[in-house]
Amino acid sequence: MSVDTSAFRCSFRGCAGQPVHLISAFVSEAQLVLGQASVDVKSNEITAIPTLLELLDIQGAIVTIDAMGCRKTIAKRIVDGGADTVLALKDNHPTLHEDVTLWLDSEITKSRRFRRRRVVTGFGM
Repeated sequence: MSVDTSAFRCSFRGCAGQPVHLISAFVSEAQLVLGQASVDVKSNEITAIPTLLELLDIQGAIVTIDAMGCRKTIAKRIVDGGADTVLALKDNHPTLHEDVTLWLDSEITKSRRFRRRRVVTGFGM
């Protein structure tokens, strides 16, 4: 299940007003929107994501959210709801980004160091 925001420009008569922003949960493979919540004009999707998640039964789902939704409170709500999450992490959290990069680099190095190759000689061995 993906969570993302869309802005509907010219959604007012004559394009005079602010665009309407909706946060949506959707399953792209099924082309199905599971739920939507409006994003307040004076707010952003960070405050709308928890509202949307409250509407859904996410037990057993894998929830993906872009970097804007990479927040501890949002991740906790997803995990508490029984789902797993894939959060996009960019330099909007520079310390966390660096920590994750260092951890991944060390895991890759360990994996390469301890990888054993089994060479089979002959048929059926």
